[in-house]
Amino acid sequence: MIHSLHFRLLAAFALVIIVIIGFVFLFTYRGTRDEISRFGEHAAQMRCRRVEFELSGYYRHRGDWEGIQPFVAQWGNLYGERIILTGTDGVVVADSEEELLGKPYTPDTPGRPMSPPWEAGNIGVLYIVPESSPEFGIFSLNIVGRAIGRYFLWGGLLAVGIALLLTFVLSRRILAPVKALTQAARQLGKGDFSQRVNSNDKGEVGELAHSFNSMADDLERAEHLRRNMVADVAHELRTPLSNLRGYLEAIRDGVKKPDVDTIRSLSEEATLLSRLVNDLQELSLAEAGELKLNCQVGDITELIKQTVPVVQSQAAAKGVSVSVDLPGKLPKMDIDSHRISQVLYNLLENAVAHTNQGDSITVAARQQDNQVQISVVDTGEGIPAEDLANIFERFYRVDKSRARATGGSGLGLTIAKRMVEAHGGKIEVESEPGKGSSFTFTLPVSKQSIEF
Repeated sequence: MIHSLHFRLLAAFALVIIVIIGFVFLFTYRGTRDEISRFGEHAAQMRCRRVEFELSGYYRHRGDWEGIQPFVAQWGNLYGERIILTGTDGVVVADSEEELLGKPYTPDTPGRPMSPPWEAGNIGVLYIVPESSPEFGIFSLNIVGRAIGRYFLWGGLLAVGIALLLTFVLSRRILAPVKALTQAARQLGKGDFSQRVNSNDKGEVGELAHSFNSMADDLERAEHLRRNMVADVAHELRTPLSNLRGYLEAIRDGVKKPDVDTIRSLSEEATLLSRLVNDLQELSLAEAGELKLNCQVGDITELIKQTVPVVQSQAAAKGVSVSVDLPGKLPKMDIDSHRISQVLYNLLENAVAHTNQGDSITVAARQQDNQVQISVVDTGEGIPAEDLANIFERFYRVDKSRARATGGSGLGLTIAKRMVEAHGGKIEVESEPGKGSSFTFTLPVSKQSIEF
């Protein structure tokens, strides 16, 4: 309950209300206290003037201060203050408390010299000392508490009631998509990757729902590819292993002799297994970021010319022509020649696998700013649009029959992509069914060539 969003919203609203009411009460109290203090000071000044006026009238009428003591005592009781009057010699002539009569008076605070307008000079000094300091703070607090305290109380209760209503409405509005996200996340964690959240909110919650759906799409796609990968690995291993087992059982049973042809067939199947294992190993190293490159400054033109003839005989057997379109000069490149040759070979092998008699394959290279662009273009069967997004995924094949004639283990393009990216380049594909495909990868030019 304490950790629920309902409780947190209510606590937040209640806290804000209490803080606001507290501040309003504090400001009201301080304002009232200041006003009462100013009023008290003004009233004290008025009383002092009144006493001074009465004393001046008495002195004018009598000519001296004789007999003034009863009047001073009466005024002290009336105003609740101690009134002391000294003569011009500083001796007390009247004291409302009758303690200092006839004694010299030297207070810390100055008094009010009495200089009547009808004659020059000084007729005495008036001192008014409050018997007790007015507790303006407590007095102000009592006034605020009695006068407007109940309004604060009822206003606070009304505000808390509104906070409860807002908490109920807002929490339901906010928690509905959050609960849906929570439920979907739980189902997703159990392996149900079809979970999606519908939200029309265009704020942060809507963005969260959109991100969740995008994550679910990626996980579902990754799970689908993972299952395909497991099936493909099992298929690729099963075929050569079954062939090896069949040959060995035939030799053991005397059905087949271990002659040159049999040994050649066994060697071919073992080679296929070895190639699949090597491809898997290289792919795992590349995806883990541990693929080691032996980069040196090399000539990409010579590398292309050396790699193309490797697949020409295979292409010629299918009636496919392979040509090279290279400029007169390309800059030197800082590359691992063995890896880039493998990339180019994989692309060429893929092109040969998806072309038929009469088709052509062209390998071209061009410089673009500080990069060299190498492309392998064929006029073969092309790639459907729905397959282009997955073409570089491991074990993904456009031909779902998994026939060996259509592209080996299905790791070549994935490995090519990882190796190009390890060199700081990128690889792309453009294709149209029935018109062929164009695989293009770029590599940065050597820094020495740029400086030159």
